[in-house]
Amino acid sequence: MDLLEGIESRQSFRGFKTTSIPHEVLNRILRAASNTPSYTNTQPWEVAVVCGKKKEELSKIIYQLASSKTPAKPDMPSPQNWPPQMAARSKEHGARRSRTLGAEPGDEASREELRLMNFRFYGAPCVVFLFMDRTLGDWSIFDMGLFTQNLILAAHSLGVESCLQASTTGYPDAVRQFLGIPETKKLVIGISLGYPDMEAKLNNYRSVKLNSEEFTKWYS
Repeated sequence: MDLLEGIESRQSFRGFKTTSIPHEVLNRILRAASNTPSYTNTQPWEVAVVCGKKKEELSKIIYQLASSKTPAKPDMPSPQNWPPQMAARSKEHGARRSRTLGAEPGDEASREELRLMNFRFYGAPCVVFLFMDRTLGDWSIFDMGLFTQNLILAAHSLGVESCLQASTTGYPDAVRQFLGIPETKKLVIGISLGYPDMEAKLNNYRSVKLNSEEFTKWYS
């Protein structure tokens, strides 16, 4: 798989086989991601890889919090407002994803089922949490995004698929406590990793991307 093919064929998966990812494959993914550029080479990323029994135990903890409607308190608060065009894209994305599960508008039970699937990591055998020091600012957040993209592209090149999950960062204190991560570290994102289950309904869903001409202005 060449680089452009990998970028263009990558997608989010929301259904995984239980097959474990070999340790050497995970190491290869992280070695590739370590080549990510960062502001003045600060390399702010700190990585926790959670698999097997530990992943199941953590899933139970945050699933219980989510299913009991415990208020989420992410380290990086969710945006409260979007410009109208972005808000429309987000709303349509959520509606189309729900319809993939057979849920119609107003079907709150199905929407809740979809939400809670996040906290089971969609059945993935492994979840990666990315942390950064709380003292760091916007440029380090930018660097974390670069690292995340490189990680999931490296995984994709090896047949390991992913889903970025902001939902899994909703209970950062529980995640930190379980993993023994100090409070000084901010939880940025959770990434489910695994081999895709192509029978899962949600893996038939594709988000709609803008054509490059829609977001580009040319100057010459």
